[in-house]
Amino acid sequence: MADGIEITRVFDAPRERVWQEWTEPERFADWFGGAEADVPVASVSMDVREGGAWRATMFFGPDRRESHWHGEYREVVAPERLVLTFSDQPDADRFELVTVVLTDLGDDRTEMHFQQRGDMRPEQYAAAGKGWGKFFDRMAERLASG
Repeated sequence: MADGIEITRVFDAPRERVWQEWTEPERFADWFGGAEADVPVASVSMDVREGGAWRATMFFGPDRRESHWHGEYREVVAPERLVLTFSDQPDADRFELVTVVLTDLGDDRTEMHFQQRGDMRPEQYAAAGKGWGKFFDRMAERLASG
């Protein structure tokens, strides 16, 4: 998608459990970045409320590049909707807007609709979409293992 990313995934886990993956530092640190990255839990800070800030440091790639992610929560409706800004740029005015909507499908299954919008170029969104796919694969592994 040229103007952003949209991904829908179904997880075999209750909605509250998927919500925790997005809002608890220990859980977020384990899946964010996928299997190939490392996010030290000590680097993750989450003030999960409207206007609250979040941050995380990711090390990735063979040369262990370092990315400092940060943002602000814009909407928090537990356990169904989370809207937050996302950036690895020092300038707070440049960010992507991420929306996560969790729908309880019953039988301990949850549909996650993920959307990212901002001002990246189409090729950047294509690469970011592949990255998020790997992140969500890792989340699915975590949720499947209980």
